[in-house]
Amino acid sequence: MADKVHHYRVGVRWTGNTGSGTGGYRSFERAHDVEAEGRPVLKGSADSAFRGDPERWNPEDLLVSALSECHMLSYLALAPAAKVNVVAYTDTATGTMTTHRDGSGEFDEVVLHPVVTVAEDGMVQTARQLHEKAHEKCFIARSVNFPVRNEPEIRVASGE
Repeated sequence: MADKVHHYRVGVRWTGNTGSGTGGYRSFERAHDVEAEGRPVLKGSADSAFRGDPERWNPEDLLVSALSECHMLSYLALAPAAKVNVVAYTDTATGTMTTHRDGSGEFDEVVLHPVVTVAEDGMVQTARQLHEKAHEKCFIARSVNFPVRNEPEIRVASGE
């Protein structure tokens, strides 16, 4: 029996915009939803408890979502000081894991695909650069022994 490659897909959506985006460090909530196909939505926030229900989330999905959540929360925390007003943030993170004939295995990589919407066009370049800083700050990404890559997209809110 050959090695088997597994793929995971988890969505994270920030729900903590209280009306002014990340205009100030205390002006937004860290609330977010974690979603994976076929499972109930997991309500998440910064510094949330790490208990799992065996009928809901498995460790592989939680690892992928933890990397996505940690990056997002690091990013949102850095945004106010960088004068980047984030008004929406979503990510669809994907992970690849290989299992071996002997029952062992490991993650090969996780790729984050954050889509960040900022309030103004002049914030786009700094918003893109913040992903590198957020990656450097994320303690979960710093703790894993496989690559965690970011493929961000930056959008500007339409002036509604």
